[in-house]
Amino acid sequence: MNWIAWIILGAIAGFIAEKLTNNDMGLIMNIVVGLVGAVLGGWLFRMLGSYQGATGLNVWSVVVATVGAVVLLLIVGAVRKKK
Repeated sequence: MNWIAWIILGAIAGFIAEKLTNNDMGLIMNIVVGLVGAVLGGWLFRMLGSYQGATGLNVWSVVVATVGAVVLLLIVGAVRKKK
């Protein structure tokens, strides 16, 4: 997958995760959270027995990246509340 597709995937997944967790982030943070979420989601899905993670700009990859981004935002939110 080329870097433009990764940026688009990150923006979509970050935007969806932002809305699901009631966070208010900008476009750049959406992309960053979506990209990290794609990596985290791919790892989580493989640990749960899936044979693939984020593979391209498709619906499955958006789901994987969004799940990872939501998990990431929930972890960051929990850490921030502890302090």
